[in-house]
Amino acid sequence: MKKYTTIWMLLLITGFSSAVNAQTNKKANADTEAWRYELEVAGTGVQGTYLLKVWSYSKKPNVAIEQAKKNAVHGIIFKGFAGDQGILGKPPLTTNSNLEQEKDEWFKEFFADGGKYQKFVSLASDGAVAAEDRMKVGKQYKIGVLVSVNVALLRKDLEDAGIIKSLSAGF
Repeated sequence: MKKYTTIWMLLLITGFSSAVNAQTNKKANADTEAWRYELEVAGTGVQGTYLLKVWSYSKKPNVAIEQAKKNAVHGIIFKGFAGDQGILGKPPLTTNSNLEQEKDEWFKEFFADGGKYQKFVSLASDGAVAAEDRMKVGKQYKIGVLVSVNVALLRKDLEDAGIIKSLSAGF
């Protein structure tokens, strides 16, 4: 009898954990669909990487932290960022303002939960958020997270997939 009780408890815990995780992912995706974020340079990374602070918005701080990685990769591809403190800003990887709509299906898969975007980004501070990087803005939180993006690898992958043109194209 004790054996069955233990098994039931494990199944309940696993099921509850999966349900909570699915709900968090659903909220995160809803917050990401608007692509509301800000990028600022945070320092110099190793060659081929950018070290950025990504400000993400969400009603739940943990959702904003999780979305920071996705927002960082989106920002590198479509927005670029301004320089600061002697570090040069960078233009976006694409100059085609319609690229996201033209390759809609590809980008949906790329930015899906567990999508390929994760291959190019990591949290630089292990998800820790400084007190000054956590703000309440209306009913949402604005959370600043340090991330590192491997831009060289991201560019190569986008070029290999035919999403963006190679730097040597046209010469």
